[in-house]
Amino acid sequence: TWKWVVGPMFLYLCERLVRFWRSQQKVVITKVVIHPFKTIELQMMKKGFKMEVGQYIFVKCPSVSKLEWHPFTLTSAPEEDYFSIHVRIVGDWTEGLFNACGCDKQEFQEAWKLPKIAVDGPFGTASEDVFSYETVMLVGAGIGVTPFASVLKSVWYKYCHDATNLKLKKIYFYWLCRDTHAFEWFADLLQSLEAQMQERNNAGFLSYNIYLTGWDETQATHFVVHHEEEKDVITGLKQKTLYGRPNWENEFKTIAEQHPGSRIGVFLCGPEGLADTLNKQSISNSEADPRGVHFIFNKENF
Repeated sequence: TWKWVVGPMFLYLCERLVRFWRSQQKVVITKVVIHPFKTIELQMMKKGFKMEVGQYIFVKCPSVSKLEWHPFTLTSAPEEDYFSIHVRIVGDWTEGLFNACGCDKQEFQEAWKLPKIAVDGPFGTASEDVFSYETVMLVGAGIGVTPFASVLKSVWYKYCHDATNLKLKKIYFYWLCRDTHAFEWFADLLQSLEAQMQERNNAGFLSYNIYLTGWDETQATHFVVHHEEEKDVITGLKQKTLYGRPNWENEFKTIAEQHPGSRIGVFLCGPEGLADTLNKQSISNSEADPRGVHFIFNKENF
């Protein structure tokens, strides 16, 4: 038995040593941005750090806890000269990080007062394959929207730099959340992309739908009253916010009709129940003919 065990154990120890060495490298916090509803953005730099879209890192703040490591999805693009994460304050550790960064104080904080941060990663996810398709469906549920911040930023940088060599031609983005307040920073990103695409006369490159799943009768009435306004009253986007849950069968059929004979990548970051639904729809709406439309499902659960 030991002959079969010693090899994997040696590789495991090597991997742990590499991760320990990597986590000891110096990380510099270059900027702390406070977003609404107690969400902070940490922009950091680390020598030799290289990332791809949709990846995540483990973060430790010794001044909060010397043993705890917490995973966070990277929200920056590989083309940027820093890497960033968005942290929503929902527990003791995140509250400690919030206070350690001086976000509970009104006055400006000096850089040398910011806490030391250890970073392990980045680690890969299915979202890295988004540029392998001409057409993609991106589905984010709640906090699962964060990987697509990195994807959409990177798409924009690539589009501005050399759009002719960009294989990706069409993005269908679906954002499902109970309310948008906790992710207003993401709505701001969508607003920026929307405006820039219109300036380049390519507003059709990104189609997005925002669904509020935690709606009630009062919200629905408010929605009807303001539906005719140019911009949505909740997000400030031209695309109106929808209430309830999407009809996935209709969405898949519509996209299949618009892109016949294509391989369409379906990327999800969300709960297991939604993953089962999208997987079934991907299979049922893919044609048996190799020359027909095919939906390729990729998931990332939390």
